[in-house]
Amino acid sequence: MRGGLGLLGFGVFKRVNKMSFWARRTRRKPASEIAPLLDIQEPDVIVDIMAGKSDPKYDTFVSSPLESDDESVNNRRKNPFEDPAIAEHWRLTYEKSQYECRHVFDPTVTWTEDEEKRLIRKLDWRICLWACVMFFGLQVDRGNLIQAVSGTFLKDLKLNTNDYNWGNITFRVSFLCAELPSQLISKKIGPDRWIPIQITLWSVVAISQCAIHTRAAFLATRSLLGLLEGGFIPDIVLWLSYFYTSKELPIRLSFFWATLSITSIITSLLAFAIFHLDGVNGWAGWRWLFLIEGLITLTVGLISFFMMPASAVQTKAWFRPNGWFTDREISIVVNRVLRDDPSKGDMHNRQAITPRRLWNALMDYHLWPIYVIGFLAYIPQSPPSTYLTLTLRSVGFSTFTTNLLTIPSSVFHIGTLLLLTRLSEWLNERSLVAMLQAVWTLPCIIALRFWPGIIKNAWGTYALVTVLLSYPYCHAIAVGWISRNSNNVGTRSVSAALYNMSVQIGDIGAFFIYREDDKPKYHRGNTNLLIINLVVIVVFISTKIYYVYQNRRRDRIWNAMNEEERSWYIKNTALQGSKRLDFRFAH
Repeated sequence: MRGGLGLLGFGVFKRVNKMSFWARRTRRKPASEIAPLLDIQEPDVIVDIMAGKSDPKYDTFVSSPLESDDESVNNRRKNPFEDPAIAEHWRLTYEKSQYECRHVFDPTVTWTEDEEKRLIRKLDWRICLWACVMFFGLQVDRGNLIQAVSGTFLKDLKLNTNDYNWGNITFRVSFLCAELPSQLISKKIGPDRWIPIQITLWSVVAISQCAIHTRAAFLATRSLLGLLEGGFIPDIVLWLSYFYTSKELPIRLSFFWATLSITSIITSLLAFAIFHLDGVNGWAGWRWLFLIEGLITLTVGLISFFMMPASAVQTKAWFRPNGWFTDREISIVVNRVLRDDPSKGDMHNRQAITPRRLWNALMDYHLWPIYVIGFLAYIPQSPPSTYLTLTLRSVGFSTFTTNLLTIPSSVFHIGTLLLLTRLSEWLNERSLVAMLQAVWTLPCIIALRFWPGIIKNAWGTYALVTVLLSYPYCHAIAVGWISRNSNNVGTRSVSAALYNMSVQIGDIGAFFIYREDDKPKYHRGNTNLLIINLVVIVVFISTKIYYVYQNRRRDRIWNAMNEEERSWYIKNTALQGSKRLDFRFAH
C-alpha cells in the first residue's frame, strides 16, 4: 500500500511539473496557438493546467483575476459585461438558448444601492415568503408522523420500533428515488408548474393516512409520500436562483429552513389541540391529525398555482394583470443576477436536461466533497430528532406534555440556524463555519453515550436532547454552496438534486443506528453517532483544503497567461460550470 501511494504521489508530482512546463510555454504564445499546446481533447487536463486563487473577490464570475485594489477591476468584477467582446459572447449565448429574460439583458444599465435594497425587500415578500409557506406545507406532512407516534399510533397499528424505522426508511428511499426524476421534470415544464402539482398530489396521500389500519397501508402511504415529495427542495432552490444572487441565496435558504423549526412549533401546538379530539367520531387523535394537517397542505398546494411566476419577466397573468414588478425593476432583477453569474442564462426555464448535460453534471468531481458533507453531516442529529417524542414518552412524560416539550429546541434551532448563515455571509466562509454544527453536537453526543442518568433523570435527559437539537443547522449554507460552485444552470439543476439525494442516503443510514435490541439507552447507536460526528469534522476541514488547493493551482497558471490568451479562452472554450478556467470555487 505504501508503495502504491508513493507511485501515486510521483504521478501527481510529474503531472504538476508537466502542467507548469506548459504554462511557461504558453505564457508568450498568441491565443491562436493555445488550443494545440493544451490538448483540447482532454478538458480535465486543461482545467488542472490553469489554476486560480482562493480569494473572496473570485466568488463571482471574472473575466480575468487581477489585483483587487484597482478600482476599475472592482467595477469589472461587479459587471463582467463591461468588455464589449464578453458582452456580445453572452448575448449570443442567451439568444441561442432562448433564455426567457434575454430581451432585458443590458450590459450598460445601472442602479443605485437604495433601488437594489428596495427591490430585494420586494423579492423577499413576493418570492421568498411563499417559498417558506410551501416548505411549511412539505414539513407538515413530512414531519407529523413524529407527533402521531406520541399518541396511540404504534399501538393501534400493532407496530414496534423496528416497524417505525422501516416506515421512515421506506419514505426516505422513495424520496431519494424521486429526487433526480423530479428535478428533470421540473426543469422541463418549469418549477412554477411542477411544485404546485407535487404539493397537491402529496396532500391527498397525506389525508388518506387517516384511514390506514395495517402495517402494509402504513408502508404504502409512506412510500407514496416520499415519491411525491422527493425533488421538492432542489426544485425550490432552482426557482429561487432565478431571482437571487449567489451571495443572497444562502440567507434566503436559511429563512427557508427556519420554516422547518417554525413548522415544528406550529404542528406541536396543533397536535396538542388535535389530540383533544381523541375519541370523537370513534377516531383516535392521530387520525384527526393526519386529516386536518393534510387539508392545510392541500390549501397551500392549490394557492401555489397562482403564487409562482416562471421568472421575473413572467409575473403578469389573467389573475395578476399588472404583474409584480415595474419595467425598471425587471431590468434590475435580471441584470443583477446575470452579473453575479452569467451562466444563469445559458438555458431557458422550460428546457430539459439532455443526457449529455446530465452525465457531465454527474461527473463533475469538484462537487463531490459537498455531496460527502451532505451524506454525513446530518446523521449525528437524525436519530435523537426522530426519536425525540418516543424518548420523552419513555422517561415518563404524557402525550400532551411531550408535544409541548418539543417546542423549545425548535425555537433555539431557528436562532442558531439564522446566526450561522449570517456568520457565513459576514466572513465569506462556508466550510469552517458550517463545521460549527458538528462542533456543537459533539459534546452532546458524548453525554448521550456516557451519562449514566440518561433514563432515570427525565428532566436532565430532556435538557440534554434539547441542547443537542438546538444545533446550528448548516443545510442552507451547503445548498447555497453547491449552487454557487455549479456555475451552470444545467449542472445546478442536477447538483441540487444529487446533494439532496446524498442527504437522504445519510438519513436512511441513520434509521439503522437506533435499534430495538439497543434500547432504552442506545449505547451502541450513540457510539456510532460519536464516531460519525468526528468524521464529519475531518470532512469539513478536508473540503476546505481541497478547494483552496484547486483555486491556487488555477490562479498560478491563469496569471501566467497574457490578456489576449485569457480573452481567447473566455470566448472560445467549450467548457462549462466548475470546469471553466476563469471560475473560482467558494469554500
